[in-house]
Amino acid sequence: MEYTDLYINGAWRPTNERIDVLNPATEQVLASVASAGIKDADDALDAAEAAMAEWAARTPRQRSEVLRKAWELMTARLDEFAHLITLENGKAGVDAKGEATYAAEFFRWFAEEAVRAEGLITHAPASGARIVVQHKPAGLAVLVTPWNYPAAMGTRKIAPALAAGCGVIIKPASETPLTMLALMPLLKEAGVPDGLVNVLPSKQTGALVDHMLHDPRVRVVSFTGSTGVGRKLLKGAADQVLKPAMELGGNAPVIVFDDADMDTAIEGTMLAKMRNLGEACTAANRIYVHENIAAEFTKRLSERMSALKVGDGTDPSVDVGPLVNADTRDKVAEFVSDAVAKGAKIECGGSAHDGTGYFYPPTVLSNVPETAACVHDEIFGPVAAVQTFSDQEDVIKRANDTEYGLVAYVFSEDFKRALQVCERLEYGMVGLNRGLVSDPAAPFGGVKQSGLGREGGHEGMLEFMETQYISANW
Repeated sequence: MEYTDLYINGAWRPTNERIDVLNPATEQVLASVASAGIKDADDALDAAEAAMAEWAARTPRQRSEVLRKAWELMTARLDEFAHLITLENGKAGVDAKGEATYAAEFFRWFAEEAVRAEGLITHAPASGARIVVQHKPAGLAVLVTPWNYPAAMGTRKIAPALAAGCGVIIKPASETPLTMLALMPLLKEAGVPDGLVNVLPSKQTGALVDHMLHDPRVRVVSFTGSTGVGRKLLKGAADQVLKPAMELGGNAPVIVFDDADMDTAIEGTMLAKMRNLGEACTAANRIYVHENIAAEFTKRLSERMSALKVGDGTDPSVDVGPLVNADTRDKVAEFVSDAVAKGAKIECGGSAHDGTGYFYPPTVLSNVPETAACVHDEIFGPVAAVQTFSDQEDVIKRANDTEYGLVAYVFSEDFKRALQVCERLEYGMVGLNRGLVSDPAAPFGGVKQSGLGREGGHEGMLEFMETQYISANW
């Protein structure tokens, strides 16, 4: 691998301590990546502070053109990024190409949003003074990203931060740092100033991030990952009263009514469940199917899941690659064993691969009881847990009975009823007759313990800006 050192102030910095990055399909070491320490974090903060002073002073159009160029360059190299994503993350080639395309699109979207940080001038009704409102860059941002989307979770944060005028330090997951490091030469070619974006893989994630969150120059922390880690970061952010953008865990319900179009419901459920092998906070976790159609739905879903080819994602014929590591695979296997022990039936799959690689087959469980652990926690793997319902009020209550509130999916041809159900679901996002909600132009985020703030849309840039109000007479 060409880029395996820290990226600070536009230059590559080696370290003695290294992180081995494994290919989850072969369990072989792909590369040894530099591990950042506290001194490296301080140097990155210094670099970002210096670069941000000049970057924030640029016109919105100048920042926009750099982001547009980044989109053009990444779009021209989608196959290269997709291959790297497959190598370090494991996802199949088609899935990896989809992520690379999605990741690049954030640069184009926020190139357009960079010029739209609209303010306001109006008369105060009582005093007659002028109210002037404008949005300004918030300050340096610390970005912490997960392993499941090595490209997209980074660009979804970098692009709006740069559009807003902020400098950033990004800490990618130790399992998958290579894609983000490979992005840096592209950003430099696009015209991003040295020091504005810095990448710090590290073995000592907690200490490193906590140190940066207590630096007074840092004003924003943006994190995607588990709710447990998010709580810890929020506690650290509280000391400096930082702006938090938290995209945390999920437990997504899928509700399939008996008037749903069966083809649409199956396709949507497959997409919601199997995108990125189920290793996504948006993945379908609890599948509620009306009892009138449950048998047919389960049969057809099992046929589709059984037909998927499992193997090394670098093979173009493969549909499903390995899970990211042994712990993730073993946790998925435990969920299945627990559900079966409590009465669930395996319709397909259900047994871990014995050979090399962290593979687990696409699995469908029926008759899943409410007591099963997979109903209450994220499966984060290719297991579809099917339950039945007969009453609309009951299924809404069951869908909302979780501390999470990221995304839900509803399938029904009765549009009036479907929208009424969507509005009553306690989720930040709902997919109606579709299994994919992620879009750079839409505000992505959850409620309850699934997070704070939004990424994407116009709101995504405002997460990196502060609102200033000036009261004036003229």
